[in-house]
Amino acid sequence: MRIRENVSLAPLTTLGVGGPARFFVEAESVEDVRRAVQHAGERSLPLFVLGGGSNLVISDSGWPGLVLRVAITGMEEREEDGKAIFEAGAGEPWDSLVARAVARDCAGIECLSGIPGSVGGTPVQNVGAYGQEVSETIASVQALDLKDGQPRELCNPACGFAYRTSIFNSSERGRYILLRVTYALTPGGAPHIAYADLKKYFAGRQGAPSLAEVREAVRSIRASKAMLIVSGDEDCRSAGSFFKNPVLSAAEHQQLCQRAEALGLQVPSYPALSAQHKVSAAWLVEHSGFSKGYTRGPVGISRKHALAIVNRGGATAGDVVALKDEIQQRVAQKFGIHLSPEPVFVGFDQQP
Repeated sequence: MRIRENVSLAPLTTLGVGGPARFFVEAESVEDVRRAVQHAGERSLPLFVLGGGSNLVISDSGWPGLVLRVAITGMEEREEDGKAIFEAGAGEPWDSLVARAVARDCAGIECLSGIPGSVGGTPVQNVGAYGQEVSETIASVQALDLKDGQPRELCNPACGFAYRTSIFNSSERGRYILLRVTYALTPGGAPHIAYADLKKYFAGRQGAPSLAEVREAVRSIRASKAMLIVSGDEDCRSAGSFFKNPVLSAAEHQQLCQRAEALGLQVPSYPALSAQHKVSAAWLVEHSGFSKGYTRGPVGISRKHALAIVNRGGATAGDVVALKDEIQQRVAQKFGIHLSPEPVFVGFDQQP
């Protein structure tokens, strides 16, 4: 285990902003993780665990303590009770696991193709897209419990999954470091086609698409929205979807519809969102004056995706947060809705 000093963090994130880590270590084993945690504890260094860097905004001042990048790799497969079990190290690239599962004709995560980041990041945020969430297939996670320094196996219910939430980013934030994740997939299962984009993609074709065809469709759709990392495309220099789709009560939804009607607008209804009383954050952003391609100096909105704040080159974390604030304020003023950010904010005195 080699500890380095003053390592730039911006290149390790998809957004490409942020200052340096005072100390930095890559952990390739559980023992490396334990030693890094012990090192930070003995020196009273604040600890931050870095995964694939795809859902982060790191402050311009960086991180004053130790950044631990979990680089535990490896994938194993087995069968249990009619399910295909895929167990992967937290440092494995997420899309590599999806590709392997689809190649084995195992259903359950095909709609999550093309999402950047690592396996270990998926339980934290309960990653989801196109009608699937990892909570539907995660059987268990292995995590280092920082309370006593021991590895723990947590079953699915113990993870407290909800929309874009788990105990790892809410009630037990900072307690666990994810080491491995186990997924239970369905051999020969049918692909999940619930979202309008996928239905439209396959409209008019004869017969049901295969898992591989759905994976390629999802990657194609993500690429069309600059949500697939493509070298040289500035619209991909983002932290992914920056805002969560608001979950409203029936009364709140009625109030939103009344506000929209007064403005001559109609709140769109999408079956995949309405089932959970969610409203499109992208619609709220665009109808608050932030169209695709909006630019504010070195930051802006993706030309292909209304929810992606992008670094157009040379942006700072301060630039990103300023645009985030402006969008939130405008949406609140116009529609009475508070948009909650999806990314994790690192090194800020307070959650921006």
